[in-house]
Amino acid sequence: MAVTNINVRVDHDIKKEAQEVFSSLGLDMTTAINIFLRQAIRLRSIPFVIASEPERKTPKPGCMKGKIWMSDDFDAPLDDFKEYME
Repeated sequence: MAVTNINVRVDHDIKKEAQEVFSSLGLDMTTAINIFLRQAIRLRSIPFVIASEPERKTPKPGCMKGKIWMSDDFDAPLDDFKEYME
């Protein structure tokens, strides 16, 4: 098997973190990149799912009807604040 070199630019901190992860798995950076490339070739796509923000659903008006309760005296002044309201 012929071997060739490639140059990849990557953020310094990302490289450092990746090396720590791969080292804990018993891999060096070259082996990890080779695994990624072989998987990409085998699958003919990126070998993982790129996570995205979950879609937020806009609540429909009235969807909480019957689920919220307020006491009848909700708007009544609180006893603790009587002195400020005179």
